[in-house]
Amino acid sequence: MTTSIGLTQANTTMLINNNNLQKQWVGTQAPAFKLQDQNGNWHQLSQYQGKWVVLYFYPKDNSPGCTQEAQKFKALYPQFLQQNAVVLGVSLDDVTSHQKFSAKLSLPFPILADSQQKLAEQFGIVRSLGFIHFAKRESFLIDPNGVIVYHYNSVDTQTHAEQVLADIQN
Repeated sequence: MTTSIGLTQANTTMLINNNNLQKQWVGTQAPAFKLQDQNGNWHQLSQYQGKWVVLYFYPKDNSPGCTQEAQKFKALYPQFLQQNAVVLGVSLDDVTSHQKFSAKLSLPFPILADSQQKLAEQFGIVRSLGFIHFAKRESFLIDPNGVIVYHYNSVDTQTHAEQVLADIQN
């Protein structure tokens, strides 16, 4: 019985921490960044002033969930453009890995290489499994003034792109 109480307390603590994490980012200015995409082009948050920015972090190029999530954003990309929004995928993989992943899926949007883990660390979403580091699957919706209006810390790869698009439309 002590175990179930401990587990309940742990689950409650996790929920509280997730809510606090959500509140930590919403309403704050998004961290500035300068990262290269799959084509070697540099991207900075400041160049998207006046546009909605979907900054979605994913763990690894070519993994099943990351592939599915990228395909969902690809399918809805024209609708994001109609809403004056740019989609930026980010992982800790390097530019070469991103080139292959993007070409394989014919992605129409930039995926940024955060191979130095600086942006993911600023958002506090770097995770480690032994010597392997990856970004947790989380997204941030940034308004045209650079303010974070949504932090998605629990992402379903099947429905996430639709959810973000609906949030921009609202």
